[in-house]
Amino acid sequence: MLQELLTAGAVAGVGIAAYVGAAARVVKQYERGVVFRLGRLRGGVRGPGFTFVVPVMDRLRKVNMQIVTMPVPAQEGITRDNVTVRVDAVVYFKVVDAASAIIEVEDYRFAVSQMAQTSLRSIIGKSDLDDLLSNREQLNQGLELMIDSPAVGWGVQIDRVEIKDVSLPETMKRSMARQAEADRERRARIINADAELQASKKLAQAAEVMSEQPAALQLRLLQTVVAVAAEKNSTLVLPFPVELLRFLERAAPSPAAQPSPGPAAPAPAAPSPGLAGPALAVAPADAGAGLGPGAADEPCLDGAPSPPPPAEPDERG
Repeated sequence: MLQELLTAGAVAGVGIAAYVGAAARVVKQYERGVVFRLGRLRGGVRGPGFTFVVPVMDRLRKVNMQIVTMPVPAQEGITRDNVTVRVDAVVYFKVVDAASAIIEVEDYRFAVSQMAQTSLRSIIGKSDLDDLLSNREQLNQGLELMIDSPAVGWGVQIDRVEIKDVSLPETMKRSMARQAEADRERRARIINADAELQASKKLAQAAEVMSEQPAALQLRLLQTVVAVAAEKNSTLVLPFPVELLRFLERAAPSPAAQPSPGPAAPAPAAPSPGLAGPALAVAPADAGAGLGPGAADEPCLDGAPSPPPPAEPDERG
């Protein structure tokens, strides 16, 4: 009798252990459990920890409540300004209602992925290229709103959406590079022109101040000479002041005050090509008639000796 009781107790203990092993479940901290009894939702969502279900009759589905990072495949589209681009993004979302994520949608991950791709293509078609490149914050907010609207009914909350990269065709990249280069050159020219304008105004003011004191021009000239001479060179460029030229022009006598020259002497005869020796210029006898005394004794302009004066006739015969 005692042996039968021990055997029955052992069998009951094994049965209880098997039942507990089949009914016991452990839900982790980042998970929530949804129990279906004979296909129907049983009670509320099971929290983290140790829980029991009825074997064979109940089925426990665990749902991860962590934030899921899902990359969105690159989508190719045409922007509003007719530029072909490829854009990829990443979606951060999490499940906030485990029961709805299991009941309302077959696979909430796949549904969120497809919705993200569709919304991304829609954003590409509604935006300009400049918005995709420089105004991504606003596009991210619009993309998040488009994905989050249907995901609310699935028990999923979109935490954040980010556009990762925008790929452009090579021809468009070259065109944008040329445009940026031209814009930088335009700004450089404007800056140079502005600098020239400011420098011209300052030089005009300096010239006005120096015109009041003529000595300032001489001091500035000496400073320029010192600056040029400081370099290691063998050539010194010395500017010539215009005021000195004007002074010399005023100091020179006028042509009306000069004496009128005498009658021009006839040109000397050309020497014969057949004669040898140096050619001498012979002056006519009356060449010195219009000149003062002693003019006949002066040499000719070409350096040849003047001929002797003619002998006076003898009065006696």
